[in-house]
Amino acid sequence: MAKFDIIIKAGMIFDGARNPRYISDVGIKDGIITEIGFLKDSDADRVLDAKGKHVAPGFVDLHTHYDGQIFWDPYCSISGWHGTTSVVIGNCGFGLAPVLPELRDRSMLALTRNEAIPLASMQHGIPWDWVTYPEMLDSLERTDKSVNILPYVGLTPLLIWVMGMDRAKAGEVPTDEEHAEMRRLLHEAMDAGACGWSVQRMSKEINFQRDFDGTPLPTDVMHDETAIHLAEVLGERNAGFIQMTLARSVTDPSVDRLHVEHLAEISRRPIIWNAIAALSGAPVHRDVINWLKSCIERGLRVNAQAATTEAPLFFTFEDWNLWDDSPAWREATLGTTEERLAKLAEPERRQGMRDWPTMAGSSGPIAEVVLIRTSAPEHKQYENLKIRDIMTLTGKDEIDTILDIAVADGLKALFYGEPFAGARGYQREVVEFEYGIAGVSDGGAHTKFLTAGRYPTEYLTKWVREMAWVSLEDAHWRLSAYPAFCAGFTNRGVIRVGAFADVIVYDYKDLAVLPAEVVYDFPGDEWRRVQRARGYNYVIVNGQVTIENDKITGAASGRLLRHGG
Repeated sequence: MAKFDIIIKAGMIFDGARNPRYISDVGIKDGIITEIGFLKDSDADRVLDAKGKHVAPGFVDLHTHYDGQIFWDPYCSISGWHGTTSVVIGNCGFGLAPVLPELRDRSMLALTRNEAIPLASMQHGIPWDWVTYPEMLDSLERTDKSVNILPYVGLTPLLIWVMGMDRAKAGEVPTDEEHAEMRRLLHEAMDAGACGWSVQRMSKEINFQRDFDGTPLPTDVMHDETAIHLAEVLGERNAGFIQMTLARSVTDPSVDRLHVEHLAEISRRPIIWNAIAALSGAPVHRDVINWLKSCIERGLRVNAQAATTEAPLFFTFEDWNLWDDSPAWREATLGTTEERLAKLAEPERRQGMRDWPTMAGSSGPIAEVVLIRTSAPEHKQYENLKIRDIMTLTGKDEIDTILDIAVADGLKALFYGEPFAGARGYQREVVEFEYGIAGVSDGGAHTKFLTAGRYPTEYLTKWVREMAWVSLEDAHWRLSAYPAFCAGFTNRGVIRVGAFADVIVYDYKDLAVLPAEVVYDFPGDEWRRVQRARGYNYVIVNGQVTIENDKITGAASGRLLRHGG
């Protein structure tokens, strides 16, 4: 029997722990890194030539929505194509357990708007061979996986299970008995392997991720008292962590920040706060960074996701819903395509759309949006122009310009938006913030217009290689070891003896994010936008090669990481 299953030979090692790079071999046996040094080829069943290549820990993505997709896509693509070896599911309070059988369709319907996941894909692809949270984890255990999965308990299904749909949606205060039952269910889920709990808490007004009918989700109207109860559970267990999207006030964020700090003090556990982002206009991220630095200085374990990707948005008004914090836009983009078309064509509706000051936050300024494609003859001449340029040519304002183009093409006109357009200087400050967790991929969500699962490849090629804002040593710490530490992964995110063998080998000079494309590979004959990667010679998950020269091997070596282990 060979001493090693695999030797990665003569690569430049970036260990994820910020130690200086060095050239060496890595020996892997039974899914574990067992030796690092100069090793004999004859001691391995397989030798992977890494000379001239970079060897690093696989990337750890803390913010995904692959809860359904994992059941039909073992790679959780596009994340798994870009060197990601571990993902955390159940973010933002969304989840698929516990769910009563009669509420399965309703649970999937909610995800069609807040995360823009195709309903037909979920209906055809999710096995629903569970009711309770532990049963769902058992189903995930049985499912073939080519990446590791760490699961949250989403509070939306928990609130509905305990209070019922109507009372949870109405934002009623749970009774003492209901709070006790929520605590019991969280204990039960964590006994089974959940890593903690997640929640989205926005207001009725400031909320761009809503239920299918445009109303707030149960967690958007839940009470601080409930969050405190569940934070106490983590404190009692001395285990787990919290992921929280919290934005109940634009004018006074201090109330939310004090609440986060209180939860950190009660639980004594890490909190992943979403998110630091560089937006055009005011540098609001600076205030957030200063607050996070203050938390760190005081020893509070408040960490934050940083939106380090510039993944553009390709969208049509058949699917677009990320201006839902505008009542006028939200109402106009609800319903069937025919209903949307009729509403967006009405001139009297458009004044409310003009008056909403934050409507462009998710796409970048509307004037900077580009018309990519239209079949309407009168607008073909404007393809590849920005809305601001078309405004000059037509004499219309930005709302009439973009909507007239959309309506003339039956809402099929394709637009391109950059959320961080005009904010490149601010983007550098976000990327360079030492304790921002790289990413916010939203992997598995917004599948028809977002490809942010590419962020690890983009980080290395744009921020490190092209812009030189971050060193490679720092980059691999931020992409792997740091998120693994924040989320309680055990022995992952680093290359060291005794760590699990989640390893990537890549060609730094050739590494690239490939152009966006449309593929019909989802259940229910649904399509999505993807961006593939170039330059990954090998991706290894738990000691098995899952990607070789940018091609999937089909190895299902990923694991359900109960308790992070």
